[in-house]
Amino acid sequence: MAVESGSYYQDWDDETRSVRTGTYRSQFGEHSEAMFLTSSYVFQSAAEAAARFSEAEPGYTYSRFTNPSVSMFEERLAALEGAERCVATASGMSAILAVCMATLKAGDHIVASQSLFGSTIGLFNNILTRFGISTSYVPLNNAEAWGDACNENTKLFFMETPSNPLLELGDISAVSAVAKSKGVLLAVDNCFATPILQKPISLGADMVVHSATKYIDGQGRVLGGAVLGSNELMQQVFLFLRTAGPTLSAFNAWTLFKSLETLPLRMERHCQSALELATWLESHPAVSRVFHPGLASHPQFELAARQQKFGGGVLSFIVKGGRESAWKVIDATQLISITGNLGDAKSTITHPASTTHFRISPEAREVAGVVEGLLRVSVGLESVDDLKRDLARGLDSLAI
Repeated sequence: MAVESGSYYQDWDDETRSVRTGTYRSQFGEHSEAMFLTSSYVFQSAAEAAARFSEAEPGYTYSRFTNPSVSMFEERLAALEGAERCVATASGMSAILAVCMATLKAGDHIVASQSLFGSTIGLFNNILTRFGISTSYVPLNNAEAWGDACNENTKLFFMETPSNPLLELGDISAVSAVAKSKGVLLAVDNCFATPILQKPISLGADMVVHSATKYIDGQGRVLGGAVLGSNELMQQVFLFLRTAGPTLSAFNAWTLFKSLETLPLRMERHCQSALELATWLESHPAVSRVFHPGLASHPQFELAARQQKFGGGVLSFIVKGGRESAWKVIDATQLISITGNLGDAKSTITHPASTTHFRISPEAREVAGVVEGLLRVSVGLESVDDLKRDLARGLDSLAI
């Protein structure tokens, strides 16, 4: 079973937790944690094998659901999030699926924020509906609307804050209060903020989900996901993962575990650079609007200051002239990578309406604010001056 975090780290800062929690050492006493690439485990006797499989005694049995490398990653991430337990998954989307499969049944209802990752909307609208699970969408920043959308069969609130790609914020504490009054579970996608900027469980969330593929890895190397929460809830998530199998590989777990060591440093740099770039973009004549929680112009600037440590490493902006102008800006870049991924050391740029959100209907994109002139930039670790010059190449060429 997944390892539960202990309490020894309670007085540590995140910088220490990201380096020192979750470490297991073998009989060799290695300082850099080992990678456990094995599909199964050898037992000393038939009785020990039976005890392990029946969970009468702790230990590892089969790496689909028990592996030391995965356990180390789970314990470290749980320590950073302040969760009782973490269950690692193969990707961020498998983490969201695991939450749904562990907490919902046919006939149940989800209330979700309108501003969601396109694949999350696809899961809710195209997959879960086939199993009799329905979803209603409400404005992320309207806590009252969450309660108004509840039915007798509502079992789950699902919110993404900051949202993708407009960086809207949901008041986690306020929505949590509504969820508790209705007897509903609240799950928060914390991918954009990471536990370094925001800790949803401390704000009242029941569960946190991550696409570890993004900032947790930080270098665009591997896929991974995680669900975090109470021991009771995570046991249900674990049982689904154990049976269905969308679990994290040992190699990916080890990679993500080691990446967590630098997460606090990386997030601070991402956030500083993103705010500087967003401020510069606000003054450019070819840009009609910039979205970043660290800007005073952000409609939820005060909430961001209260709920997050920094504004985050992602920004989006609307180019005057619609899709044609937006694509010109993308095609003029020579430094920034044109890709849909984010959270990388390398800055990335994408046109959400034709990439990450193209599978949802034009009507749904309009409601979500994903207009044709919108561009999303995940700000990496390069020089901010170089990033400005790269974007200026296309922005300055537009006849506005």
